Amino acid sequence: MNKQKPVKGIAIFCVVLVLVLVIVYSGLRILESTVFNSSDGSSQNNTSKTITRDGIDYFPRQDITVLMLIGIDRYGQLESSGFYRNDSSADVVALLIFDEKSEQCNVLYLNRDTMLEMPALGITGRRAGTYYGQLALSYSYGSGLEDSAELTRETVSNFLYGINIDYYAVMTMDAITILNDAVGGVKVNVTDDFSEVDPTITMGEITLQGEQAINFVRLRRGLGDQLNISRIERQKEYIKGFVEAFRAKKEESSSFVLSAHSEVSPYVLSDCPVNTISVLMDRFADYELAEIVSPEGESVLTDFYEFHVDEEKLDELILRLFYAPK
Repeated sequence: MNKQKPVKGIAIFCVVLVLVLVIVYSGLRILESTVFNSSDGSSQNNTSKTITRDGIDYFPRQDITVLMLIGIDRYGQLESSGFYRNDSSADVVALLIFDEKSEQCNVLYLNRDTMLEMPALGITGRRAGTYYGQLALSYSYGSGLEDSAELTRETVSNFLYGINIDYYAVMTMDAITILNDAVGGVKVNVTDDFSEVDPTITMGEITLQGEQAINFVRLRRGLGDQLNISRIERQKEYIKGFVEAFRAKKEESSSFVLSAHSEVSPYVLSDCPVNTISVLMDRFADYELAEIVSPEGESVLTDFYEFHVDEEKLDELILRLFYAPK
């Protein structure tokens, strides 16, 4: 758990919804694998309902709005593959939880290596059972557009007890350099040795420019233990640096927000209508960015990286973020 300093005003929406986790990419695909589970040809779609723990009943909260950000490991504008499979992975999956009671936004960051069940499609687009594999692969079914995003939404919802996800936004890696450079670069404290993968990223404090930003938040091969958990810590460091750069840039000129949005929009796909985005910005404009949290668990290297969540800790996290006692 990592509590961040409050960020108010338009920064919370623009940074979190449009910027934060599109920038915290984890695009490395060392080796991915899935195990097919034959079923009745349909995927169970859980529905949030009252659950009981230690004699206390909890019900799904109705005073939160949940937006899912999906960062995929590809460059270029979003296009259909023309098939019901595509070569993109959901390398960043994060839920932005806007809490109307506390007037805060919490971010639930899911490890892309998390092992879980996910729906799969056959060659005709029909449901073809489920796969057990990395969360990142949930986006690989479908054309790479809306259908893939819906499959990832269903996978995440089922994993989190059927919680409701109101909207999603899918973003490609091009947004990283666009947004990083739009704020004039991002200052971070580098503690990993990048000399073998990008010698321009030196130890200590540095302002990342262009491709440096992608390498800092994306790479893990050749860096320390190579685990996604370690990369997530770098990504959190980047978030803090980006927030500071964003705030400073906005004080110089508010017009850069619209300019950056215009430039990055070809690389974004969302089911949230423009008029709804406007309403959400008005509603959440003064919310504070509170916690950036991730489920606890264990990373294991088999033929590929697996992250196995601590089920007990995950249960506690789901109850705290999405449920309230009766």
